[in-house]
Amino acid sequence: MTKKLLLLFPFLFLSCQETNQAPPKTQQEQIQSFYAQEDTILPDDIEEITEVEKKTYHVDSKYEYNYRTGISDHYEYNYNIIGTDSLGNVIKGNVNVNRKGGAGKITNAKGEEKDVFVKWIYNGKLVGKDADSLAYEFVVEK
Repeated sequence: MTKKLLLLFPFLFLSCQETNQAPPKTQQEQIQSFYAQEDTILPDDIEEITEVEKKTYHVDSKYEYNYRTGISDHYEYNYNIIGTDSLGNVIKGNVNVNRKGGAGKITNAKGEEKDVFVKWIYNGKLVGKDADSLAYEFVVEK
């Protein structure tokens, strides 16, 4: 009998322990924690809108952006851009940007698609570089 009690005791003890799991997050908490992460934008981000971003997807034709996702202080905007490379060739593309800058894809004068990282220099104006360190100047396409 004593042996049986000794064998049951560890199971009873383990089953009564508290779990360290946090309660499930609400939808709003999930969205806020997603946008509280670092605001790194990568070129492939223009390819797909995540499930969390879909919950905050917003279009407003009064503005130049194609769409906006995110929450206050963490908005990400999608723009069509047009500009020139260092040789004066016309370049077009699409980028996702936040208040600092962002990334996207451009099509160069040869018709090649390239990843580009951009930053704001003025309202509606951006500068960028591709993986080959070629420099570009862009404006938001209207």
